[in-house]
Amino acid sequence: MSSEKQSAFMQAYAKCHEPFVRYCSALAYGKMDAQDLVQDVLLSAFHKFDTIENKEQLLHYLVRAARFRAISLWRIRRRSEAICDQQAERLRSRGATAEMLVDVKLLYAALDKLPNDQREAVVLFEVSGLPMAEIAAIQNCSEGTVKTRVSRGRAKLRAVMDGRAKSAPQVLNALTTLLL
Repeated sequence: MSSEKQSAFMQAYAKCHEPFVRYCSALAYGKMDAQDLVQDVLLSAFHKFDTIENKEQLLHYLVRAARFRAISLWRIRRRSEAICDQQAERLRSRGATAEMLVDVKLLYAALDKLPNDQREAVVLFEVSGLPMAEIAAIQNCSEGTVKTRVSRGRAKLRAVMDGRAKSAPQVLNALTTLLL
């Protein structure tokens, strides 16, 4: 059954692939990754393919879905930017300089590049100041694993931030001081 569904979906989608991808590329330009938008919408459309009444109008469905998905992502981004602005204002009120705010932004971008377990371990240890044993309990792993995660996380942060800002440990220390 699923191979039949997949075959039917691919057959219907083949007719509208190019215009749909072009639409998503234009819609997403400069705001988000077009491929991510295409994939999100296609996955959703495939799951709901059985409920689409007129399969010949799949392109109309895909375009509407892409538009709504993009609007949703833009709203989330706008809220996220507002939250970042509020956090920056809070740091400024605690004595952060403009240079420090840039460094903090670079640090957060670098943290986002870490695997989740490393990022969490680094933040819990460096920013929250928790002992390794407590982090191990939180992450449900051994203390040695936490030490490895923190060590590798620090090394990756240093590599990502090399030459772009103050060193990662300096920025972490400054951030920790400002967040208290």
